[in-house]
Amino acid sequence: MFVANQITMTYSHVDRIVFGGIVPLGAPISLPDLGKTFGTAYFLERREMGVINIGGDGSIVVDGVTYDVGHEEALYISKGAKELGFSSTDAGNPAKFYYNSTPAHASYPHKKVTREMASPQTMGDAKTSNRRTMNKYIVPGVVDSCQLIMGLTKLEEGSMWNTMPCHTHERRMEVYLYFNMSPDAVVFHMHGEPTETRHLVIRNEQAVISPSWSIHTGVGTQSYTFIWEMAGENQTFPDMDHVAMTTLK
Repeated sequence: MFVANQITMTYSHVDRIVFGGIVPLGAPISLPDLGKTFGTAYFLERREMGVINIGGDGSIVVDGVTYDVGHEEALYISKGAKELGFSSTDAGNPAKFYYNSTPAHASYPHKKVTREMASPQTMGDAKTSNRRTMNKYIVPGVVDSCQLIMGLTKLEEGSMWNTMPCHTHERRMEVYLYFNMSPDAVVFHMHGEPTETRHLVIRNEQAVISPSWSIHTGVGTQSYTFIWEMAGENQTFPDMDHVAMTTLK
């Protein structure tokens, strides 16, 4: 996801999600002209965007207004924003802006979300190796958005499973970005239909797309952190189709 002094971008037909990373070193990095790619006058003409910084301190300029976005802080950028610029406070410890963008039908105010503003929820148990805290950054009640939902989940030391017992949500898709992993660590990310699961080997700062019909869970060789993003029919966070452990194959 993250390449020094570049913008990476992945586009998926699954709910038209766009995601990638931005790592500015020297001069600020601006989004290129993407109107032709998306058939619009500019990138966010019919889209909204959420950004979470997993690196050093940085800033984002939205149509001339500067937002300082520190480590593990987020910025919601509304539909209609035309000019976006990304910079790092210290090139020796650059910001790593992870962004997601989804189609939008209305404009809501841009909003910065600090770690203190995020809605935390601790769940799981050390006995089942899945003790973790979910921080909800872009969700109803914290940020108004059209369909974009984003958050960050941290596993406690000694816990390695996320989202287990697992679920699907037929009405929303999801993207996971795994990070805070050592170079020799991996996460075995499970996906597929509950009765025919598969796995991918995911390394530090790699992301995986999960369509709505697929489970999404993972187990690592150490604890880790991941950012999740959802888009689809609704923003009802508990709208999940839970899968019984006896069903999994």
